[in-house]
Amino acid sequence: MSIALVPEAQVGDYVIVHVGHAIGIVDPEEAQKTLAMFAEMQAGLAAEAQP
Repeated sequence: MSIALVPEAQVGDYVIVHVGHAIGIVDPEEAQKTLAMFAEMQAGLAAEAQP
């Protein structure tokens, strides 16, 4: 992944990545909310897949 477009990104930052390039830094609280939402979606899909 390249951070050439956001050189201020540091190790530990959450970034938006598009085709292998970081294109923006995300607020840590917003990143955690998004990750939690993805986990909920995954759990819902797993539950639907159960026979």
